Amino acid sequence: MLIPLAFAACEKDKESDEKVIEKPDLTIVDGKMTPEILEGLGRIGEAVPSPDGKTIAFTLSYSDIKENKSNAEIYVVPAEGGEIKRLTTSAPSEGNIQWIEGGKKLAFLKYDKKSEAAQIFVMDADGGKAKRVTDVENGIECFVISPDGKKVVYSSPIDAFNKDESLFEGLPKTSGRVVDDLMYKHWDEWVTKIPHPFVADFNDDEIENAIDIMEGEPFECPMRPFGAAESFSWAPDSKSLVYVSRKLKGKDYAFSTDSNIYLYDLEKKTTKTLTEDMPGYDTDPVFSPDGSKLAFLSMATAKFESDKKRLMVLDMKSGMMKDLTENWDYWPENISWAPDGKSILFNGYCQGVSPVFRINTSDCRIDTLATGMCDFTGVKALSESKAVVLRHSMQSPNEICMVEGNQVKELTSVNKEVLSQLKLGEVKKVMVPTTDGKEMLCWEILPSDFDPNKKYPALLYCQGGPQQAVSQFWSNRWNFMIMAANGYVVIAPNRRGLPGFGTEWNRQISGDYGGQNMQDYFSATDYIKSRPYVNADKVGAIGASYGGFSVYWLAGHNDGRFAALIAHAGIFNLEAQYLETEEMWFADFDLGGPWWEEGNAVAQKTYANSPHRFVNKWTAPILVTVGELDYRILASQGMMAFNAAKMHGLEAEMLVFPDENHWVLKPQNAILWQRVFFRFLDKYLKDGANASSNEAAVEPAKDSAK
Repeated sequence: MLIPLAFAACEKDKESDEKVIEKPDLTIVDGKMTPEILEGLGRIGEAVPSPDGKTIAFTLSYSDIKENKSNAEIYVVPAEGGEIKRLTTSAPSEGNIQWIEGGKKLAFLKYDKKSEAAQIFVMDADGGKAKRVTDVENGIECFVISPDGKKVVYSSPIDAFNKDESLFEGLPKTSGRVVDDLMYKHWDEWVTKIPHPFVADFNDDEIENAIDIMEGEPFECPMRPFGAAESFSWAPDSKSLVYVSRKLKGKDYAFSTDSNIYLYDLEKKTTKTLTEDMPGYDTDPVFSPDGSKLAFLSMATAKFESDKKRLMVLDMKSGMMKDLTENWDYWPENISWAPDGKSILFNGYCQGVSPVFRINTSDCRIDTLATGMCDFTGVKALSESKAVVLRHSMQSPNEICMVEGNQVKELTSVNKEVLSQLKLGEVKKVMVPTTDGKEMLCWEILPSDFDPNKKYPALLYCQGGPQQAVSQFWSNRWNFMIMAANGYVVIAPNRRGLPGFGTEWNRQISGDYGGQNMQDYFSATDYIKSRPYVNADKVGAIGASYGGFSVYWLAGHNDGRFAALIAHAGIFNLEAQYLETEEMWFADFDLGGPWWEEGNAVAQKTYANSPHRFVNKWTAPILVTVGELDYRILASQGMMAFNAAKMHGLEAEMLVFPDENHWVLKPQNAILWQRVFFRFLDKYLKDGANASSNEAAVEPAKDSAK
């Protein structure tokens, strides 16, 4: 049955004639999750407590499928729970929220139509008209205001240091780019501009006296593609700040993860390196409340972008550094000092979930403050035992919660109304024996309206990363609830190479592509095929990125286990990948080196296991999806796989997005992806008599406005 998607009437922006994207009016039929409903759910972003801890400001965004875009607005909710209040109504999204003037006002970023770029705006904490306070030529990407409210550090793009202007004289219409070094493109863009940090005098009317504190340096700050405001931290006295940068360029940049933390003195205008001789990533610096210490996350191994994150604390006076998590074999994330400076709160992946932890900075004792069958993230400490967090699971997207002691109180429920009308699949934790005598935590997701007396098709979910946790995540694309709604049993294994199970488990995959982690996938597949409610002849394998590589590899080694395969943005030819990708440190470390090093046993083993070498053993139909703006794993990898499948005589389809990168982000593209995804699976994993109705996934949605 076709499910119509109705939208609430869009208000007009109070300061323009543009329509404001509002919460859509979703029509649910038979409790089924559809691509339109998945895209229509609200998405909570950052959640920032006020200085007195009594109010939480947050962003909430909704998508408009017809307009093919989304919009985030600012809301507030009392920290003790209560009514949510909306503060903004504008067509451009707001973000990067900060409380200023002791909590009387809010500063944030918003696109400014006049300057055609994002600028800093300020408004009263109870709402009202927002006032633009910056007019930076190239716009502002992120910012942090100093504790005394008199300074601001912000990131703004500058021209990259790689253009000989004389070559282009008299050629205003040329489209040519002259390239003479590596890292000429990154993630989804050609590197024509790089972000630089600026410090300026700030008040709630304007900024003045802006200076580039890395002037003349051809390096990024924050680091592309994901670095943002967490790359900066002000000292409590506002006289200095720290920032993160990888001060390398070209080939050196492309082959290194060696970022450092730098201390900039505003009065002296001097810069000091704080993490010299630390060869891996150093990120996320946070000053202690009294400024005597600096906490940050650090990876010890050069080039290994998925190394264990260590929680380091640097004594700013003595220069002594301490690894607080030396004896804790998990990953800390989102570190936040308790106000007394004696402990740090954080979340981290641990045994398939992401609890909230507290670590004592003196004796390194770690206590668990909150855990469950969910992931906590975005920790903001209010005391040594109280924090604002975001919580999500495989059954629900982000909501804001308050952790206090061992109690968790939900402060928002923006999707409760919709989720309560949906028939959600049950999520179970199962332990599966592996071929080398260990046990592997897997998540098993059962179909909506599950009947143990029936037989269901099943899916093996292959994770990307490759070292990216299969925790209780909520995905807007690889969403297990929509798979359950379409009648599939899903098995999602925490195979070798994933964080949350110790350093050895996480690191094993590097240099062993096609090795033990693939055996782990076979173990998970054989487990799910053995369930009495699974049709063992109707099992598929799906995945993206390294998960896409996994699907291509499994296609040539599965001994008939799979009846259908779907790979998104996956690596098909490892030799080509080594030279095509932009962040070459990843390929160099994880693949073991270049394929032309004949004496390199690790590299030779890796390339001998490249999926493209085993196409002659492919037997199952395959769907390939790619984005042509993906410079991490080029679309040509998927195109090669599709071409090979067709040449090999297999049934194959390919979905190409010219305007997407490694992900599928635009609302209409996301819905098309889901429709093609389930049409393909239903074709090969369901027979006509037992296939559930999926018309909503193959027919255009009918939009209506109320």
